[in-house]
Amino acid sequence: MIRRAKISEIPDILRLTKACAPQMIKMGICQWNEHYPTKTAFEKDIAREELFVLEIANNLAGIVVMSTFMDEEYRPIRWLTSNENNMYIHRLAVHPEYQGKGYAQQLMDFAENQAKQIGFTSIRLDTFSQNKRNQRFYEHRGYHRLGDIYFPKQSEHPFYCYELVL
Repeated sequence: MIRRAKISEIPDILRLTKACAPQMIKMGICQWNEHYPTKTAFEKDIAREELFVLEIANNLAGIVVMSTFMDEEYRPIRWLTSNENNMYIHRLAVHPEYQGKGYAQQLMDFAENQAKQIGFTSIRLDTFSQNKRNQRFYEHRGYHRLGDIYFPKQSEHPFYCYELVL
């Protein structure tokens, strides 16, 4: 079941992201660290009702943020659609115990279906340039790579911006 996250679930959400980080590092993806993702970011996501959780047998298995807020870092990108009426996906994560079972696909299906139902023009996101698996994941779903942005507190490597026109 996918539903909105509750503020009381912040400790579980942080445990999930902390469990994902070492798995990513093992794969050479040094993207999440002590600077990201933060408790404050998740608190803001919940306050804006933009953080969703995937619950499997009463366990928090995955998360996704579906936002209408465009980060400043995205401004220089030449998007396929105008900068209005877009959904932004952030912090998609599946706990390592649940990875490889299609749950990331399920979270993205949910986000894309919500965006279509609400009437968004497109979905935008970024993924780490060193994360080839994520790049293939989004490209297979029809997302187009458009440009690079940087988050220096996370990595010296760029993040690739993608957009799916709905």
